[in-house]
This record gives sequence, structure tokens and C-alpha cells, in this order.
Amino acid sequence: MNDKEFWRRLDTLREAAETGAKQVGRAAAAAAETVRENFNVSITKDGVYEDCCVSAEFLREEIGDFQPEVLMILGSGLGFLGDLVEDPVWVDYEDIPYFQHSTAPGHRGRLVFGVLRGKNVAIMQGRMHTYEGYTMREVAYAVRVVRLLGADKMIVTNAAGAVCKEFSPGDIMLITDHIKLTGGSPLTGPNVPEFGVRFPDMTHAYDGAFQEIAWDAARELDIPLREGVYMFFPGPQFETPAEVRAARVLGADAVGMSTVPEVIAANHCGMKVLGFSLCANMAAGILDWPLDEQEVLEAAEKARDRFSALVCGCLEKM
Repeated sequence: MNDKEFWRRLDTLREAAETGAKQVGRAAAAAAETVRENFNVSITKDGVYEDCCVSAEFLREEIGDFQPEVLMILGSGLGFLGDLVEDPVWVDYEDIPYFQHSTAPGHRGRLVFGVLRGKNVAIMQGRMHTYEGYTMREVAYAVRVVRLLGADKMIVTNAAGAVCKEFSPGDIMLITDHIKLTGGSPLTGPNVPEFGVRFPDMTHAYDGAFQEIAWDAARELDIPLREGVYMFFPGPQFETPAEVRAARVLGADAVGMSTVPEVIAANHCGMKVLGFSLCANMAAGILDWPLDEQEVLEAAEKARDRFSALVCGCLEKM
């Protein structure tokens, strides 16, 4: 074989390879679209905005002209507020495209739309956690969807362990800031400019004016209120005594396994946030007995009347 024949055959092989690659690419794209349409799965690298729009459009069909003002993500003990809204529309998470399912005890797993204390609200009866196996983006997904529906304010509550030794089980803490030293963020990956900037400022993650509203409501209702910094731990195991001591050194007053992913996403898309922690127990190592889930649920039940009164009092003033 002479040189000319060699190069001719090489060009032929190269053209065949390029044609084959294009055919494989087209087949892969067609298969991906089939999976997306038939199995309701997002497989695009940065298609979170498109997915959120699909979810929001589904919910618009359910709620009609109703537009929520406030998103309420309610932790253990306060989910019952969703049963108190006027003219409610209930939508199970499992029915909403691209939504994840809540598996945590005491979390019902549905959105409730309606009017509460004169405000149009969307109430999440149950939230997702990273310890359930979800990414932070998936945990915060609902925030972005409800933002697309019109909500520009958020109230978030949780049950937490008290780190500050001056606190007592049952205390309600107004969250003034948070600490998250674990890896990952709901904003990891390509930025979604439709929601916000690449590097959002977190100086006022918890709105100062809303904190004043909380203090006013607490005084009017004669409800004792603490304030402090919430520190996020991924769980599901409770924190160790050494971790609790480290949290205290870093300036945390309470620790828990939720809230922070949703607050980051809310700030990214321009929502103002009010947050509360119910200090359901003293964090590990402060008292000489083990922690358990039942203790948290019982504390939440005991505090539900005053905690719900405070949250509703704030809602009226927002």
C-alpha cells in the first residue's frame, strides 16, 4: 500500500467514525427525551429552572388564580397550621412533577394553599432533609417553585437542640443567623440566573425587619422569646458532645438538621426570611442522658399552642 492509498483509507475511516458518533449522539438525545417525557425525570445538567417551571405550572392548574404571599415551612409540631387555612387546596408532594417525598416522622408530605390570618399562604406540611438522601438542591426545590408562584416572604421553623446553657427545653429561639460548615449548597452547580446571582450575599439571611415583628408579637402575646444563631448539622445522628462544644465555641446557640438549605435558596431568589427554632431538648453532653426522637416530638407537642400563636402573630404583621 502506497502513502496515497493509506491516507485515503484513513480519511474514509475518519468520516465513518464521525458519522457514527453523530448517529449515536442523536440516538442518545432521543432516548433522553423519551426518559424525560415518560418517566418524569430531569436528566439535564442545569435544567433546574425548567423543572421548577413545570412544577409551578402544575400547581397553578390546581390553585387557579390564587397567589401565595408567604411560604411557611413548618417543622415538627406546627404542621397542623395547614389544617387551619381558609378555602384550602391540598396537593400531595408525590403528585407534583419533580417534587421529592418527605419521609421524616411527623411530616405529612403535602402543600396547603389558602388564607391564614388574612395572608395568602403556601404551607409545607413536611420538609425534606439531606439525611433522607436528598441533595441540598432537592431539599430547597420547593422554595424555588413557590417563589415562581409569587411568594416573596418565608417563615421557617424547626425543632433544635439547645447549645446555649442559658436556654431550657421548650424555649423558642428567634434565628438571627446561621452557621453551615458542611460541604454542598442548594446553589452548587451552574447558576440559575432566573432566580439570582452566582454569589448571593448572606449578610441579612434572616430579615431584620421581620425580627422586629417577631419581638413585637412576642411582647403582645406575652410569650418568652430567645434569640440566637442556628448551626446546621446533616444528621441523621444527633450531634456528639464534642461537636456541641465546638458549636458553642463558634457562636451557635442551637443545632439542628434542617432550615439552612431552604434559607440559602430563599435568599438567592430574593425572598425575605423569618426563622424560629423550638429548643426541644438540650444538645448532647449538657445533660447526662441520651437524646431520642420521641423527646423531640413530645416537646413540640407541648409547645404547639404558644409556638403557633407566635408564628401566626408574626404572619399577621408581615
